[in-house]
Amino acid sequence: MAGQLRAYRRQIRSVQATKKITRAMELIAASRIIKAQANVRASTPYARALTRAVSAAASNSSLDHPLITEKTEVKRAAVLLCSSDRGLAGAYSSSVLREGERLTAALRAEGKEIAPYLVGRKAAAFYNFRRRAVVDQWAGFTDSPSYEDAKTIGDRLVADFGKEFADGGVDEIHVVYTHFVSMVTQEPRVIRLLPLEVVEGVEAPSDGELQPLYEFEPSADAVLDALLPQYVNSRIYNCLLQAAASELAARQRAMKSATDNADELIKKLTRLANNARQADITQEISEIVGGADALASSGSRA
Repeated sequence: MAGQLRAYRRQIRSVQATKKITRAMELIAASRIIKAQANVRASTPYARALTRAVSAAASNSSLDHPLITEKTEVKRAAVLLCSSDRGLAGAYSSSVLREGERLTAALRAEGKEIAPYLVGRKAAAFYNFRRRAVVDQWAGFTDSPSYEDAKTIGDRLVADFGKEFADGGVDEIHVVYTHFVSMVTQEPRVIRLLPLEVVEGVEAPSDGELQPLYEFEPSADAVLDALLPQYVNSRIYNCLLQAAASELAARQRAMKSATDNADELIKKLTRLANNARQADITQEISEIVGGADALASSGSRA
């Protein structure tokens, strides 16, 4: 019984140490999620406005720009998969990886070759374990991305989009990321980044929103050349910010659940330890009473 009591107490100390870690990670994620949400709110209107401006320029342009021209035959499609660098975030990484697998299967069913581009160590580990070839990968900034990180990724994608198929070029670029809806809801989403789908005049304005009027100087074609790289970088940056906020929210929720589970486990182990201690005390009392009865019996016979 004494050995069992020591085992329970050792388990309680171990769970308490784990609880301190999960509680600290929960607080860290909670403190960082506020800034991540602010970054998402600040970047989303700019990305939306820039997309609308590029669409307007494309609508008024007579130039067959390679970034907006649909190719007659799509042979290779690039898939940019945005995952996390660290774990302990619940199903965050697995959800975006499953969405990436679905997109890959759909593109292959259309006869397209896949060129993976990976963001985050989790996606890299997923592909390395399955011995899959990747074109390029980036890591080390998933929970706090900067515009320079997005520009590095965007420049590589645009460069490969401009290459010929024989030189390793791609005909389409898709992005798989996690969209931040709320603290309890994060949705894996897929967008086609290039070729640009012209949405100007198609997307209806929201209530109270006025459609902007554009004047292009020196021309719509020149503006399009200048805006398209910024469009790609801003969209990738917004996707990275959405993914970072989703990762922090998922980690906070996972760590809170782990802390609550640790509390329940500590209560259960404490109850078992108390029962074991009570059993030890009862056994000791029984032994003392038994010994006293034996001495009394031997004394009366004498």
